[in-house]
Amino acid sequence: MKNKPDIREKVLINGLSFPTNTELIMLLLGSGIKGVPVTILAKRVMDTINGCRPEELIDELIKIDGIGITKAVTIGAAIEFGRRQNIHRGKKILKPADAVPFVQHYSIQSQEHFVCITLNGANEIIKMHPVALGTVNRLMIHPREVFANAFKDMAASIVVCHNHPSGNCNPSEDDLETTSRLVEASKCLGIRLLDHIIVSQEGYFSFLENDLLSLME
Repeated sequence: MKNKPDIREKVLINGLSFPTNTELIMLLLGSGIKGVPVTILAKRVMDTINGCRPEELIDELIKIDGIGITKAVTIGAAIEFGRRQNIHRGKKILKPADAVPFVQHYSIQSQEHFVCITLNGANEIIKMHPVALGTVNRLMIHPREVFANAFKDMAASIVVCHNHPSGNCNPSEDDLETTSRLVEASKCLGIRLLDHIIVSQEGYFSFLENDLLSLME
């Protein structure tokens, strides 16, 4: 059964911010079942989402006639993905350890990822920007790639982070050189570099906690 109205066409024209939450569920479902149009099925799904605890969601969705295991897991995965993408927004970064939970998942990656966290004047996270993807042990970063995101977000400061797939958190010579360039750029541009954090499965290394940023100023 075709969505009524055609939500896909409206999304293509207006973007993903256009549909209501129920219409987004309609897009995930794709169609209804015999005797139950997708609009009604999506409404039942939304009622279930709003009326149960997160840990019970999959089991409760499966109880809905027309929602099998595959659709239940798909809906649950979409909700969890949205939660992960937005969990950091507005959180304050007052010390290096505050930022680590938001980037720790990079520690299990087999390639180096460089991330820029933009902050407002109250040190609240505006957004997390993936900046670059490197090889297993090398990542080339230019300050313009980092600070372009800060300007776009009108950030007062930034925290940068990358992972070490090797497990060793200690900064390499490239890490030291990159951080030095970022410190110089931050002084010229008026956007403070609060910290550079390296994460791995063994823990994390903070340039701020180890007094390396002050040596580069």
